[in-house]
Amino acid sequence: MDVPIDVLVDVPIDVLIADDEAMVRAGVRAILARDPRIEVVAEAADGAEAVAAVRAHRPAVALLDIQMPGVDGIAAAAHIHRELPGTAVIMLTTFGEDDYIARALRQGADGFLLKADDPRELLRGVHAVAAGGAYLSPRVAARVVAGLRVGRPAPDLDDSALSGLTARERDVLALVGSGLSNAEIAAQLRLVEVTVKAHVSAILAKLGVRNRVEAAIAAYEAGLTGRHS
Repeated sequence: MDVPIDVLVDVPIDVLIADDEAMVRAGVRAILARDPRIEVVAEAADGAEAVAAVRAHRPAVALLDIQMPGVDGIAAAAHIHRELPGTAVIMLTTFGEDDYIARALRQGADGFLLKADDPRELLRGVHAVAAGGAYLSPRVAARVVAGLRVGRPAPDLDDSALSGLTARERDVLALVGSGLSNAEIAAQLRLVEVTVKAHVSAILAKLGVRNRVEAAIAAYEAGLTGRHS
């Protein structure tokens, strides 16, 4: 299976799979096994188990189903985002309704995929968030863009927040909005990656958004996306 090189991470990526259906977990594991750079280090059947497994294994990426018994995936994503920010979270679900997407992004999810998506989207998403980027499958991205056109679920920003960005921060925000990882942004702007990370942190603070996905939405609304394409 071919995956575009621009989203690939060279270092091994440890992944947690959380889903209450064992057959689904087995299917996701089989897809991830096609990529030798990805290793599944733990599985969980509910949100509470997922949080505990992230504490124990500190994976680079946690794949969380939304609807699980007890602690659901969105609550688990919020917990991981708050207490274990070194693990990126991708929501993997059957449900593509706008409310699920918006809630997941508000709680700190770095990506959102549908179980009906092409399996290649799963590999692209894991690589993208492991590299510090954000990832929405094309079908989810289309719903987010459609939501923007009717005023949801975009973060509530005022003009002063965007005007408070420096010229370089606006450049970085434009590339975040295009889905680039920190390493890709560094290469395009000829910066070191640690500088890009500092810019991204400053952007999130100035805009008052929780994560890169909300920042990407802000870039879209501000008309910044595509400036460097």
